[in-house]
Amino acid sequence: MIRLALFSQDLKLRPLLAPALGTGFQVTVEPDPGRLKELLGNGSIDVVLLDLDTNYSKVEAVLQFYDEISSFGAAVVALTDDGGRPAAVELVQRGVHSYCRKPPVIRELKPMLRRAYEHSVMKRQLEGTLEAQSKRDEANGTAGCDGLIGRSASMQAIYELIGRVADLNASVLITGESGTGKELIARAIHNLGNRSKAPFVAVSCGAIPETLIESELFGHEKGAFTGTAGVRTGFFEQAGCGTLFLDEIGELSLQTQVKLLRVLQQREFTRLGGSRAIPLRARIILATHRDLARMIEAGTFRLDLFYRIQVVTINAPPLADRPEDIPALAQHFLKMYGESYMKPMKEISATAMKMLERYDWPGNIRELENAIQSAIIRADSDTIEAEDLPEQVREQEDLQLQDDIESDLPQIGSFERMLRDYKIKLATKAIKDCNGNKTLAARNLDISRAYLHRLIRLAEVENIDAA
Repeated sequence: MIRLALFSQDLKLRPLLAPALGTGFQVTVEPDPGRLKELLGNGSIDVVLLDLDTNYSKVEAVLQFYDEISSFGAAVVALTDDGGRPAAVELVQRGVHSYCRKPPVIRELKPMLRRAYEHSVMKRQLEGTLEAQSKRDEANGTAGCDGLIGRSASMQAIYELIGRVADLNASVLITGESGTGKELIARAIHNLGNRSKAPFVAVSCGAIPETLIESELFGHEKGAFTGTAGVRTGFFEQAGCGTLFLDEIGELSLQTQVKLLRVLQQREFTRLGGSRAIPLRARIILATHRDLARMIEAGTFRLDLFYRIQVVTINAPPLADRPEDIPALAQHFLKMYGESYMKPMKEISATAMKMLERYDWPGNIRELENAIQSAIIRADSDTIEAEDLPEQVREQEDLQLQDDIESDLPQIGSFERMLRDYKIKLATKAIKDCNGNKTLAARNLDISRAYLHRLIRLAEVENIDAA
């Protein structure tokens, strides 16, 4: 039973709501703000139906009152007439689950209240799971969500999105550069959702030859083609009621894309050489490091499949865009591989950590993981020093020092200085034109992202803006 609190001064509405909603709701009418907060504080309310009546007709007052009651964690649904609609829209932007016109149509209001309740329950469960995971991670010197590590704003947004989609059956498309942890995101969605007890099957589409991909995905019957000795169960069946993770879907041929589209639309498939339709019970999560929009323009990826799979899109940010997460990631790999190599490590020196934070990581988290492994093997003590880091990390640090020295030299008016300033302005303008997307900016300038980051740092040192 959903415990609903109606906050309203409307004397006509109050006696009508409880009978209309029926036995699925326990309705408490509370016109007093202080008493409502007391009930919320006691955990006695699941959902608040907030009537934007004359006492709360001003937007500022409504927003202030919502901020006060939203901190208790209960879902809030606004009830408003045309006069209170601006306040209702502003409330939705602030976090109110939804709003309903007044007088309410009960057949619309009841499912709205149920969805608000289910969302609040899911949110509390996720917060509890994340809190428990956070405590485990902090004990291990890390912080994150079910194997994901990082407290940057971009990662916090991903954690929230994972919580929203974990229990849904909708397809999820995970995009991002190679090595950014797309499979870890997929596993977190699976582990935190209602399919966590069922199998998680990960498939790298790019690693399977084109001649075998359909047999691997759909399975085949005995005698389907030359060399088949028996029945094979494909990945769609192996996943059962769990999750099938299709990595690098941009590598699929157009022919396979057509068959995948049909499976996603019809929610059924047929083994090669068979005629029986097998229901698709698994939840599908897909990932790619490729630019699907450009592939569509080039005619190598189907537009209808793109629309089908991008119900929810999660973008895994490159490591260079979240350098504040590098220390936690480095410490995690230090502990993990120190134990694996039976060479317990104590710490990473301040100088070495600074070099890790300043490096551009074109290979993202995978490159950082390999760098820490290499440094552990090279280290002569239980501390990783700067000289233990891979050559490419030390080389970029040398280039950075050179750039810092050159930026301090009095070269005003020289050709080299004018050329460098022009490059900085081009880089800064490209980033602005790409709405802050550094990867796309580097691609448009036909330069490496590492070089783009060096130009950005120079721009920050010299305070140069795009003119």
